[in-house]
Amino acid sequence: MNILLAGGQGSSSLIFMVAMFAIFYFMLIRPQRKKDKQVRDMRASLKRGDEIITIGGLHGKIVKITDDLIVIEMEHAKQRIKIQKWAVHSVINPSDYVEETVQETKEIPVEPEIVDVTEDDELK
Repeated sequence: MNILLAGGQGSSSLIFMVAMFAIFYFMLIRPQRKKDKQVRDMRASLKRGDEIITIGGLHGKIVKITDDLIVIEMEHAKQRIKIQKWAVHSVINPSDYVEETVQETKEIPVEPEIVDVTEDDELK
């Protein structure tokens, strides 16, 4: 009888292990793969003239691209630096720095409140 009960426990622990793996897959592994794919696509779509930020925090404009190397030009001193393609952290979109237009609003005149100050109300 104990053998039959032990067999039932084994299948429930197997189901538990499969369920835990599925949870880990959908909560950890799958989102990370999706993010990695987005980064690969971003790095594959780099082109000359794009402004980028490297993983070291350097800002520059792409001057030349080869298969695995990128030459960037830093704005402040016009220095050129060779970096690996994998060192690109993000592309700077010019639209991120465009200020939004502010819509004009009509001013509504407000009449000033008239306060009657008499000699009795003075502070002592």
